Amino acid sequence: MLDFAPKAVIFDMDGLLLDTERLTRIAMEQEAAARGLSFPDELFLGLVGVDETGTRKRLAEVFGADFDYDDFRPAYRARVRERVKQGMPMRPGAREMVEAVKAAGLPMAVATSSWRAQAEPHLAQAGILPWLDALVTRDDVTNAKPDPEPYRLAAKRLGFAPGEILALEDSHSGVRSAAAAGTKVVMVPDLLPASDEMRALAYAVAPDLHVVRGWLGL
Repeated sequence: MLDFAPKAVIFDMDGLLLDTERLTRIAMEQEAAARGLSFPDELFLGLVGVDETGTRKRLAEVFGADFDYDDFRPAYRARVRERVKQGMPMRPGAREMVEAVKAAGLPMAVATSSWRAQAEPHLAQAGILPWLDALVTRDDVTNAKPDPEPYRLAAKRLGFAPGEILALEDSHSGVRSAAAAGTKVVMVPDLLPASDEMRALAYAVAPDLHVVRGWLGL
């Protein structure tokens, strides 16, 4: 059990609710290979939780200043869209967690580094979008995660102080953002394990959202 009763919950999206990080990794690897480029796992893992600006910068560092990110991004995103046509994959316990939060009458939001044009369709396909009281995307903030702005804005839109809110994150960037904003953040690792830094910043670390739901008694 958590010795904290949140008044609202803020979820990350990719890697926390939606099992899309793996799809993105495969799509990036395949698109890079089609261009004669190697896209190792360690390169992708360094991009988890990073917004488009940071991704663009990192790939230019790796592949050179002439790397055409504006051509690469829509191409790999098209590969992701083809895959999710088969159904939006969700992380273990995600649907049950969202349903339980809603049933408990707790306001909830999603704070994501994805652009709204991507986030809304994905959340809608997963059946989550109509249940949200707020959605903060990359379009809504000047500074993306790990800056605290996304979580501060989500808390403001929900109408609660950050310290009254439970944040759920899978990435290091997201944990840093939520912790800096002053929320009580629980890390639920996906592709990135919980480092010593993450354990120090997080209120707790959970293996999946089933466990978090049990801790909250939902």
